[in-house]
Amino acid sequence: MLTRAAALLSGALATLAAVAADEVQFTAAERRAILAHGPWPTPLTTDPTNRASGRGAAVELGERLFFDNRLSASGRFSCATCHVPERNWTDNKVRGLAAAEVDRNTPTLMNVRLGRWYGWDGGADSLWSQSIRPILDMRELGATAHDVAELMRKDEELSCRYRRAFGEMPSRIDDEEVLVNVAKTLAAFQETFESPPTPFDRFRNALARGERSQAGTYSEAAQRGLKIFVGKGNCASCHSGPNFTNGEFANNGFSVDPGRPEGLKRARASRFNLAGRYNDDPLKAVRAMEAPEAGAFKVPTLRHLMLTAPYGHDGKRETLAEVVRHYSEKGSAVLPALKLTAAEQTDLVVFLESISTLSNPWRPSEDHNRCH
Repeated sequence: MLTRAAALLSGALATLAAVAADEVQFTAAERRAILAHGPWPTPLTTDPTNRASGRGAAVELGERLFFDNRLSASGRFSCATCHVPERNWTDNKVRGLAAAEVDRNTPTLMNVRLGRWYGWDGGADSLWSQSIRPILDMRELGATAHDVAELMRKDEELSCRYRRAFGEMPSRIDDEEVLVNVAKTLAAFQETFESPPTPFDRFRNALARGERSQAGTYSEAAQRGLKIFVGKGNCASCHSGPNFTNGEFANNGFSVDPGRPEGLKRARASRFNLAGRYNDDPLKAVRAMEAPEAGAFKVPTLRHLMLTAPYGHDGKRETLAEVVRHYSEKGSAVLPALKLTAAEQTDLVVFLESISTLSNPWRPSEDHNRCH
């Protein structure tokens, strides 16, 4: 019996040794890089440039307006035409399409409150300023400031909710200020979009607690892909932090498009930028408008990206495998081709899938009370 028990123990130890040998090992530097991608979610904050930020009445009004086709000149389109909740606040089209097709892919609004610049080329320096652009763009909602102001003044329910949000009636201020305040409620609503924790987050948190053995449900393929992401692939140099983006701009080599230089021109020229009169921050803080790189685009968040295909500002890559293959074989002007093996590319895709879940947690509010 003792001999048989000893043999069984020896076999078990051999199995454990084999598992340990196969387990993906991370260096101290890689562990630090992994831990820097959390914890998630990040603490809630409000936008000091937007007096509606974080205010319940403004969020409720913003939600109603986000889905209201009357914000468009034709009465046929709303913000939700391109930013569909079930599709992670995008539309899964190559290019956005409302009144007409636009130049670029529709970016997700998930976790948008964490941004510093908005739009693929950073043409807006605040979320509320970015919310104005599609309202006025003739290819999207195609409305005017007067159209928006008249809607808010003539609809009793919206007018009452506007007063709740801002303490004054829209009939007492000019058209442009009503437009800006409407955009600020839309921004307040969008600030509530937050992706849920993912398999990666559970692995990262176990690693932070020193409980590597408790992270056994995170596949070895995902761990190998994570090792590439923070190591050989150098992906974390741009896709850093809890939201997997540094919030800046980079040339991804996807297409010939001016990108950031044109966006910076628009941001500087806009009367709705943070240097203008509509910035509610008492300190009037503005974004530093750095010398731009031609062909650079905003580094997108990678969270929840399984629901946001096709990928890139041009929307020409239908799968994550195509995106990884691009960086492996072509790279860009600033990022040499990674030259990943087929197996490494597969592992990296598995990791990218692990920072997603398959549903959008947002649900419509249940506010059934009419405003009086």
